[in-house]
Amino acid sequence: MATATHDDIDILAKAKRALPADYSPGEDEEYMSEKQLNYFRVLLLEWKRSIVQASEGTLQNLQDGPIREPDLNDRASSETDWGIELRTRDRQRKLISKIDAALRRIDEGEYGWCDKTGEPIGINRLIARPIATMTVEAQQAHERREKISRDD
Repeated sequence: MATATHDDIDILAKAKRALPADYSPGEDEEYMSEKQLNYFRVLLLEWKRSIVQASEGTLQNLQDGPIREPDLNDRASSETDWGIELRTRDRQRKLISKIDAALRRIDEGEYGWCDKTGEPIGINRLIARPIATMTVEAQQAHERREKISRDD
C-alpha cells in the first residue's frame, strides 16, 4: 500500500482541524448521506487548499532563495534540499488530481463505494484516507497482483 509522508499527514490533519467540530461522520448513520458527503466535500476542499498554500510557499522560496552557494558542500546540500522539496511538491500535485477525482465522485454519487467490488469503502477508511477508491481488501488484492506482475 502506498505510504503517506509526514507532510501529507500533517496537511490532512490541518484540514481536519479546520472542519466544524460539531459533526463527524459515524457508522451509526445512513452510509453516504448528504451530511456525510458534505463533510467529505469540505474536507477534500480544505485539504486541497492547504496543499496549494504550501506549494505557493515553495514557489516563492525558489524565486527568492539563493541556489548558488560559494562552498561546494553548501551548494550540494542546498541542491539536495531543493530536490527533496520539488519531489514532495510533485507528489502533492498528483495528490491534488486524486482529490479532484474524489470531488467528482461525490458530485456523481459514486464516492464511498469501491471501484472494484461496488461495496462500501467504510467511514473509518475514508476518514483516514479521503481519496480511497477501494475497500481495504480490494486494495490489498490489487497490490498483490501488482507485486506479482512486477516480479515476473
